[in-house]
Amino acid sequence: MTRIVFGQLIFFLLPFVGYACYLFARKRNPAKWDSWSAHIPKLAIAGLVCVIIAFLVTGITAPRETRVWVPAHMENGQLVPGHYRE
Repeated sequence: MTRIVFGQLIFFLLPFVGYACYLFARKRNPAKWDSWSAHIPKLAIAGLVCVIIAFLVTGITAPRETRVWVPAHMENGQLVPGHYRE
């Protein structure tokens, strides 16, 4: 779960990092609030769009299991581990 959250956090922060690189390239100080204040809403929306696109791409391209999962269960006093059945 943590991997998913941090992975999506990276996608959300991409526009902010890109804008900071833009500020460096334009020789502006990215530590000043004046450089960011007008652009925060646009960057947040761009970050959310990146997260949504990442979720969609992951959902579309994720491998699908075609077999049936049989959970672990007891048969004749013996524990049968979970397995896939064709």
